[in-house]
Amino acid sequence: MTEEVDIIRNIRFEREGAIGTIVLADPPNWLNIEFAESLRVAVHQASESDIRVLHIRAEGPDFSVGGAVREWPGKSADWFRTFVAEVNASYRALELLRIPIVCSVQGEVLGGGFELALSADFLVAAESARFQCVEITTGMVPLAGAVQRLADMIGPARTARMAMLGERLTATEAAELNVVSWVVPDDELAKTGTELAERLARGPTKGYAAIRALLKAWSAGGTPGADHLMYDLTMDLYRSEDTTNAIPAIARAMDRGEMAADIPFRGR
Repeated sequence: MTEEVDIIRNIRFEREGAIGTIVLADPPNWLNIEFAESLRVAVHQASESDIRVLHIRAEGPDFSVGGAVREWPGKSADWFRTFVAEVNASYRALELLRIPIVCSVQGEVLGGGFELALSADFLVAAESARFQCVEITTGMVPLAGAVQRLADMIGPARTARMAMLGERLTATEAAELNVVSWVVPDDELAKTGTELAERLARGPTKGYAAIRALLKAWSAGGTPGADHLMYDLTMDLYRSEDTTNAIPAIARAMDRGEMAADIPFRGR
């Protein structure tokens, strides 16, 4: 049974066993200051729980239609700076969680909604999903890191097309560019995202956290930066309960002639 932890204005945090879920619950899920504040609270609730995976999804036909620009006229630059800071604080807090993140998206995935999806480790897209950086229509840059993150994924040339020209990606195009992990029919999105979250919840959480850290180190400092971090992460993992339980189980299975690649995680 799902335990609904809290309803925070337009965002809901739920958990079921080891799986936590952040639900964008106010279609079409405009990003405004209330959204940013609510998401920050939800991320803190997730971080303070003992969940082993976080799943982000949205209610309604669209994941998110981006920033609520209609609320901006007349607002001061100080207000806008606080809004941008709140959005970035919640997104970076997601990236700092030490558990894997799955994001399931459908329909429009625009602007800040696209940037939220980019915070996940695994992006599962329905066939209806469309991805677009729309900020240039207001003369702005993406406000929560899309340019630099997309450049890591798809290179500067294609990123320039998306950020400067507002080019839209279909789900299939996003998968071909390695922005999306899987594309599935719309009616299979919920099932696929849930099954992936369940699989990750059964896995070695500390190992997943170490891989997330290595990918961040690589993004910031390239292969040398990741290599430098790898040794300390490896030693910490070697002493962890997951690994000290898993290694003997794997060794026994290999003694029976099983191939290492075919042996599931047996750390718990």
